[in-house]
Amino acid sequence: QVQLVESGGGLVQAGGSLRLSCAVSRGTFSSYNMGWFRQAPGKEREFVASILWSTGAIYYVDSVKGRFTISRDNAKNTVYLQMTSLKPEDTAVYYCAASTRVAFSAAYWGRGTQVTVSS
Repeated sequence: QVQLVESGGGLVQAGGSLRLSCAVSRGTFSSYNMGWFRQAPGKEREFVASILWSTGAIYYVDSVKGRFTISRDNAKNTVYLQMTSLKPEDTAVYYCAASTRVAFSAAYWGRGTQVTVSS
């Protein structure tokens, strides 16, 4: 069973930065598409960013383009989400996902890490 463990969340003021990490174990990390999703209170989980294993293609939701950067280190079995210029509306639980499918329709999930941005 593939396991994903997120870290790096916390409380930050608006305009600040955080870097989330997701360590993957018990799987072939280099063969998975990796993604970050988030869920704010009272809202559905939404896609944030992804990076594909085959082509390295990267995708972002429009609301984070230019502020967030996803990257992966296959040697460390870890995917990162560098978040800058954080806004209060970025407050959410951030989840890491690993999938062989581009749409993450079937994926392994981490338990999430809380990101809180104060105004």
